[in-house]
Amino acid sequence: MQRVVVLGSTGSIGVNTLDVLSHMDVEVVALSCNRNVELLRKQVEQFKPEYVCIGENADREYLKDLPVKVLIGSDGLVELCNLENVDVVVNGLVGSAGLLPSYTALKNKKTLALANKESLVIAGNILTKLSKKVKKEIVPVDSEHSAIYQCLEGRKKEDIERIILTASGGPFFGKDSFEGITVKDALAHPNWNMGKKITIDSATMMNKGFEIIEAYWLFDFGGDKISVVIHPESIIHSAVEFIDGSIIAQLADHDMRIPIAYALSKPRRIKLSNRILLDELSKLTFKKANFKKFPTLAYAYKAVENIDRNLGLVLNVADECAVEYFLEGKIDFVDIFDILRRSMEIFENNQSSDIFAIMDEIERLKREIVELINKDYVRV
Repeated sequence: MQRVVVLGSTGSIGVNTLDVLSHMDVEVVALSCNRNVELLRKQVEQFKPEYVCIGENADREYLKDLPVKVLIGSDGLVELCNLENVDVVVNGLVGSAGLLPSYTALKNKKTLALANKESLVIAGNILTKLSKKVKKEIVPVDSEHSAIYQCLEGRKKEDIERIILTASGGPFFGKDSFEGITVKDALAHPNWNMGKKITIDSATMMNKGFEIIEAYWLFDFGGDKISVVIHPESIIHSAVEFIDGSIIAQLADHDMRIPIAYALSKPRRIKLSNRILLDELSKLTFKKANFKKFPTLAYAYKAVENIDRNLGLVLNVADECAVEYFLEGKIDFVDIFDILRRSMEIFENNQSSDIFAIMDEIERLKREIVELINKDYVRV
């Protein structure tokens, strides 16, 4: 029986993961959340983990009558990943907070089911080397990377022409101007129900940019072998083109339980209820990505082309800061693009093999980028 830790259990990835686990013969050892302790309490009552981790000590009160050990904050997340007799850690955390748990899980020789793409964007060199050293896999949970992972299974690298990441285009792909976009507008994704941060990243297409960098580390293909295609229906989740011109794609409903289930059960598959009926699909459309309108894609390719400068770290920190300010109503939607561009021009961070040096660099960059945003972008 697999023993599983779910980080970010009250978020979109976590909720879907627990739904999948409820259909599997597994033991849920630990759960974590930031502040949604009411939902966490319900999850504890259902899955009966030994441990939970919450963001604030003040919220411990909500769980005091439950037979579970309560840990707090980032140290608590690391402790969950240090637990013995755990087979899989599902990292559904948001942002750079997921980096140290990813590293700790691999260091302790646990399979890492990774939805926290920021881990690889920030420290892909460290995590991929560690994965090979301890002989434990990083299994992608993102629907796009899961699709590529499945399409590449059993294939020889020399037979691959390119990997193709599909993107819905978000809510604004057909929009002529980004002026006047509100937070409510940006959170209205046409296909997926996700957390606020990733939904804004989808609207700017920075999320797809991060997936380009993630694909570089996961599959060891350079930027010239990674393409992005807009596919509004989100039925083809990604594809692989071979040197003979054939393309193998993975099709499914836009249901995150499908890639999660595969990450947790491969090579077996779990029976799920969602289906797509090919004879009822009216159309599958594809369009070129607009790099001028969505320069976030160009930023990502620049990061891949200059991988030794670790611009992925700069891009990720700048995006976290900019999105937070936008969600708080302090800057405009269009400012996000400019903040990312300027951050990549101003700041630089060389690749490091020390995870704790990376963590220190994240904090330094946050301070400097916040200072830049407050000085030049915050509306008075």
